[in-house]
Amino acid sequence: MSPIEIGFLGVGAVLLLMALRLPIGIALAGVSFLGLWAVTNLTAAWGLVRAVPYEFIATWSFSAVPMFLLMGYIASHAGLTSGLFRSMRILLAGVPGGLACATVGACALFAAASGSSVATAAAMARIAVPEMIRHRYDRALATGCVAAAGTLGSLIPPSILMVLYGVFTQQSIGKLFVAGFLPGLLSAVVYMAMIVTRVSITPSLAPRAAAAAAPGELRDALREIWPLPLLILGVLGGIFTGVMTPTEAGAVGAFIAVLIAAVRGRLSRAMLRGALRDTAMGTSVIFVIAMGASMFTTFMGLTRLPTTVAEAMLSVGDDPLLLVVMIGVIFVILGMFIDSIGLMLLTLPIMMPLLDRAGVDMIWFGILVIKLLEIGLVTPPVGLNVYVIKSALGGLVELPTVFRGAAWFIVMDLVTLALLIAFPAISLWLPSLMD
Repeated sequence: MSPIEIGFLGVGAVLLLMALRLPIGIALAGVSFLGLWAVTNLTAAWGLVRAVPYEFIATWSFSAVPMFLLMGYIASHAGLTSGLFRSMRILLAGVPGGLACATVGACALFAAASGSSVATAAAMARIAVPEMIRHRYDRALATGCVAAAGTLGSLIPPSILMVLYGVFTQQSIGKLFVAGFLPGLLSAVVYMAMIVTRVSITPSLAPRAAAAAAPGELRDALREIWPLPLLILGVLGGIFTGVMTPTEAGAVGAFIAVLIAAVRGRLSRAMLRGALRDTAMGTSVIFVIAMGASMFTTFMGLTRLPTTVAEAMLSVGDDPLLLVVMIGVIFVILGMFIDSIGLMLLTLPIMMPLLDRAGVDMIWFGILVIKLLEIGLVTPPVGLNVYVIKSALGGLVELPTVFRGAAWFIVMDLVTLALLIAFPAISLWLPSLMD
């Protein structure tokens, strides 16, 4: 069997194991070890298994992952995000579908603190959906907007997916963070525009407007959440100006979050213990996947499968736009079955040679990848965010209802994706200012 045939067999084996719900990190590592053994020999395979994961995880840029996770978990456990929905609800009280729009806005702010789509969806599902249902909002709209807006945690910096993408493609994580800001804002605006349009056409989707805020209520709500936007702007501002690296920004952000919690009287041993425990668990899962992916990258390189695929696709056409669209279709299809981290780390070793030969800007492509992965978080049958919302709400809503509500937002994601492809400056303008 030739190395290329072994490579194709390895990709198929990984996809099969993931379909059987074997953890992605174990699937990647196991298949990679057997593949390396088949391509080389047992001694060389063991040597690569010992060296590759350590060398990859020892990359300094990876230390940004636990730092940003810690910042997000401290903000969440200390209740620094608890007033987001109330503030946005008051600000958008007069807008058609105001509670749904408020949910999108609150998700965007929460995403900037947590860096996790799943955490954003779970938190906002418990806060916003019961409130919308109490105001007789259509349940599909109520749950769909949380499922979709929760994905903003991947695009709005700081983003764990961006850190992983930056390390694997050797791109500036700081530039990726800055590049995601405008696309994330655009996504939120497109979501809100769709909600307002639908509710204006069909008022029964959101029949009762939120009650007018009492005098001073907005001021009290903003007083409760003002440290969070300040924290986010400070962290991103430090990266944008070059004062801090992403890792340093994450560490500073976690420290400032602790200080804010202490000043507001919400710092406790139990809170810190919970935040540290969740950070350790989240980091461990990500690092296991990353180690498996690093082995898979080495395996793919030895089989020369990525180069072969690149040459085959370039023979169809070397237009970068055509290639990006083709890759986008692949991501959308695979995203229906594979989780976002696993999909990205599985495909990058195969796609990178192709993109490099076509001269595609990897910062721009990174934003497109994150947006494509966001779509995968709400598409059936996997749709992780949808299952998270169902789990958080229990019997309050049915799973098909959530998927039905998310379908409208998937269409809007495709519109946003088309805009990002047609106008690369949306993603590249801010990073260009850092040069």
